[in-house]
Amino acid sequence: MAKLYEIRADYDEKSIVVYQAYNAAIALPAIETGKFQPPFSLNRMTWIKPSFLWMMSRSHWGQKPDQEYVLGIRITRAGWEQALRAGVLSTPEKQVYATPEDWERAIKTAQVVIQWDPERSIRGSKLEHRSIQVGISRHLIQAYVDEWIIGIRDMTPLVKKIYALRKAGRYSKAEEFLPKERIYPVDAEIMARLGMTQ
Repeated sequence: MAKLYEIRADYDEKSIVVYQAYNAAIALPAIETGKFQPPFSLNRMTWIKPSFLWMMSRSHWGQKPDQEYVLGIRITRAGWEQALRAGVLSTPEKQVYATPEDWERAIKTAQVVIQWDPERSIRGSKLEHRSIQVGISRHLIQAYVDEWIIGIRDMTPLVKKIYALRKAGRYSKAEEFLPKERIYPVDAEIMARLGMTQ
């Protein structure tokens, strides 16, 4: 049985894929150049997600306004783990923060916010285990854009293909096209910081 809190991702020795969804104005220049350009904002938090199916749930398979393009963004594992080590949970979990006041102090100055939400199945239903969302604040976005990103892939054609199979009720066939995700290893320090040790 899967643990409640595990990071699952498509990754290799040096990099990991995270997902974001945008409108054409942001997505198309990013796809063309391999780097985010204006109107992508460096002054607001941006959320990255290593779970493809959670991104599909969030964007309704690219059907939501301003989320029509799904991007697979390959970033360095060093950058990813820098974010995790700076992460503050979005809620004051007792196993991580001694008091609510400790959490309030941490969240006020957080460079990265970590949120755990129910993972989704190919059918869109909520699963018992959680999926991680990582919110990168304006203090780290420049590093994300300029240093962490290795490449940006347009996942939209794949999203549309899987979505069409789902609509046709061909869920087993749709699953064959999902990105291959496996448990991403993190050390004890990150596990404790992110509430993964319960």
